[in-house]
Amino acid sequence: MIRSLNIKNFAIIDEVSLAFEGGLTIITGETGAGKSILLGALNLILGGRVDSKMFFNQDDKCVIEAEFDISDYDLYGFFEEEDLDFDQHVIIRREILPSGKSRAFINDTPVNLKALQHLSSQLIDIHEQFDTLSIQTENFQRNALDALARHKDKIKTYETEFKEYVQAVKSLEELRSASDKQEAEQEYRQFLFDELEALHLTEGIQNMMESELAILENAELIKKNLNAAYQHLSESDNSIFQQLRDVNLLLQAVSKFNDGIGGLSERLEQVQYEIEDIAVSLEQLADKTEFDPEKTNIFQTKLDEIYRLLKKHKLQNSDQLMSMRNQLELQLNGEGDVGEMLAKLEKKIVELLAHLKSTGAEISKGRKSAALVLESKVNEMLQQLNMPNALLKVHLYESEQPGPHGLEQISYLFSANKGSVPAEIRTVASGGELSRLALSIQSLVASSIPLPTMVFDEIDSGVSGAVSLKVGNILRTLSDKHQVIVITHSPQIAAKANKHYHVYKTDIGTQTKTYVRELSVDERIASIAIMLSTDPPTKAALENARELMEIS
Repeated sequence: MIRSLNIKNFAIIDEVSLAFEGGLTIITGETGAGKSILLGALNLILGGRVDSKMFFNQDDKCVIEAEFDISDYDLYGFFEEEDLDFDQHVIIRREILPSGKSRAFINDTPVNLKALQHLSSQLIDIHEQFDTLSIQTENFQRNALDALARHKDKIKTYETEFKEYVQAVKSLEELRSASDKQEAEQEYRQFLFDELEALHLTEGIQNMMESELAILENAELIKKNLNAAYQHLSESDNSIFQQLRDVNLLLQAVSKFNDGIGGLSERLEQVQYEIEDIAVSLEQLADKTEFDPEKTNIFQTKLDEIYRLLKKHKLQNSDQLMSMRNQLELQLNGEGDVGEMLAKLEKKIVELLAHLKSTGAEISKGRKSAALVLESKVNEMLQQLNMPNALLKVHLYESEQPGPHGLEQISYLFSANKGSVPAEIRTVASGGELSRLALSIQSLVASSIPLPTMVFDEIDSGVSGAVSLKVGNILRTLSDKHQVIVITHSPQIAAKANKHYHVYKTDIGTQTKTYVRELSVDERIASIAIMLSTDPPTKAALENARELMEIS
């Protein structure tokens, strides 16, 4: 509830402070005294549009500040979402600079206008002529039905089930997306693997093939040189082998004269054997060395593919390519199939949806019954409030899919005149009719749900004194559980106040200023008597005022 309202430099208000309590607060005053200015100030707290021309002093800033007790409201989530320190006592301040720029604060922390509107709309509900009221919103209309249906536990169960259902649907979408992504990744991995697998890589294959290719590409030169070397060693007339044999014969001829020469001869004979063996090997190599164009092309093609993949993957050798191939194979074999997971999740969603619809059907049944009660009692109350032809109809439209609050959309349709087809409230109700309709609905559900501070302006518009008395009684009953503030010209309504403020204006020099003061009991009697008769009031009016106030 609102605890205080401080207004500085706004319209014809220099500075005004009001303190509020629970119950019914009445604000009265002559037309033009400034009662509507108080509503304008509250609208700024609600995040309303700024008009810099509405300054009392054009050189100073306008400040509207309101303190609220929010202990009865579940608003912790809002403060957490907006990263604000939570406190059961909240101060909302709106500052408008002479330039027209405005700033908003919640507990001295700057906030944007959206955050201000979100919070304040849950704290104050202003019912004035042609204003957009909470009863026009599906949120209020749904909460009213649920309050009358008294199925709070079912609502909580449904909301929990709906969150689980939505999360499961979201998980399914994410899993399908992941599955598509995995499939694409698997296809790419498979492509890379197939490229490498086609090479039939083995350890050291690159070095081996490079060596073999070098031999193949130089086969003619190698064969020529091997044959020439073989000739020099063994086959020519003056071959090295022949020369060594001739030398050995010379040594053997004189070996009997010197034992050392015999040893050298034996060593030379071993060299002869080695040279002969080398010559045989050279001959064999020369015979095996042949230029093979087909084999050369195969090796070159494979090496070109190895070089291409090395460059593609930024690797150094074929052994690293083989390691990559092995890793890809592990990934291809190790990736889990999400098909089974998708099937399980789809089955779970079917089950969740069935539970959700079952719970929603129970809620729908309760809402349909509550709608009949609401229509009956509100229409009866409207007749008492001088709206004999008014008709409220509650329509429940089944949604194609379960929503966050149930299986249907809710709409209140209203007709104030006989023969008129009920239509959406905002399109057919005048300000006074809207206020009385809101009062009827809110008084009916007041004991079941926490309501914001309700501010009524001109709720007595166009009604008789007898009807005003009924309105006053309803307001007083409503204020037993909720804070109600009423701006009125009706003495019957004013008489029901727990606290009574009087708004008046005074000319001071060249300026007109608005003031607000709380009336004492005697001042209230006098004020109500004046509203009943003249100023000064008659004795009969004073007695009538006491009677209305139930003061003996």
